[in-house]
Amino acid sequence: MYDIPTPTSVAVWFHNCKTAFFFFSSLKNLHKNLEQKLAEFHEREDCILYASCFDANAGLFEVLLGPDDAVLSDELNHASIIDGIRLCRAKRLRYKHMDLSDLEVKLKEAQSSRMRLVVTDGVFSMDGDVAPLRGICDLAEQYGAMVFIDECHATGFLGPRGRGTDELLGVTDRVQIVNSTLGKALGGAAGGYTVGPKPLIDLLRQRSRPYLFSNALPPAVVGCATRAVELLLASNEIAQSMTAKTMRFRNKMTQAGFTIAGSSHPICPVMLGDARLASLMADDMLKHGIYVIGFSYPVVPKGKARIRVQISAAHTDDDIDHCVDAFIQTGRKHGVIS
Repeated sequence: MYDIPTPTSVAVWFHNCKTAFFFFSSLKNLHKNLEQKLAEFHEREDCILYASCFDANAGLFEVLLGPDDAVLSDELNHASIIDGIRLCRAKRLRYKHMDLSDLEVKLKEAQSSRMRLVVTDGVFSMDGDVAPLRGICDLAEQYGAMVFIDECHATGFLGPRGRGTDELLGVTDRVQIVNSTLGKALGGAAGGYTVGPKPLIDLLRQRSRPYLFSNALPPAVVGCATRAVELLLASNEIAQSMTAKTMRFRNKMTQAGFTIAGSSHPICPVMLGDARLASLMADDMLKHGIYVIGFSYPVVPKGKARIRVQISAAHTDDDIDHCVDAFIQTGRKHGVIS
């Protein structure tokens, strides 16, 4: 037999339902607030959150591009971009790494397509080199294409206010779509997002599979990321300190005789060439209290082994100088420098 509800039990049930409704409504507002702040930060119309930037890249191209379209991708784009492009039915053209002449050739090949999208990392993570966005935007406008950039290795610290590669190179209003991550500079836990025109974001909310068929970000992650974005919106001090710390490390390492790849980016690859040497030096650096990783084939091309150093806003000048001293001692031990 069932108990007959009493007025008191019914009141408690409605109270619990009301509490749950307001709890979940507040969680939704938490996520929407972060999306609004990210759109403001990137100076775009709207934003959609994902569990990771891998999901953001997996969810974009299939929705945006059809069989009558063309996507032109840098040959060294991140694996998540490559996988996302594989999911769409557009014609795929790959241009040589940061080669504007080859990109122009590919854009000419794609002129019969309904829509053309140029896709590039803003910063390429293994070398720390910055995409030539001014030239890319010039060609895109000349040949009627849109521009997409993945900003995972730029958001929060590149550019005068930390807005990223497009701000650094002065092309914010010429790049239509930006994907980036919350898992690096903006909180360091998880999460990714797409910012761009509101009609595109509205479409992604309806059709992007990683968004529709995945859990929302945990509230704690959203809260941390929101605070990180608020700090960047309030001041450019963090972004500018990153520039100074990066140049301190790069200049001291170059003066010591090391070869540092890339441009003035906090990703500082110490080029060594030999895979075993990179591994041994990384192990010896740990004995000096410095944790760095040696990268070799297949992560990087054969003969391009390196130790990748990443400068953080949390590092002090003393930290950087200690790291350089450890590299000098280890480099002399292994005959890399004299």
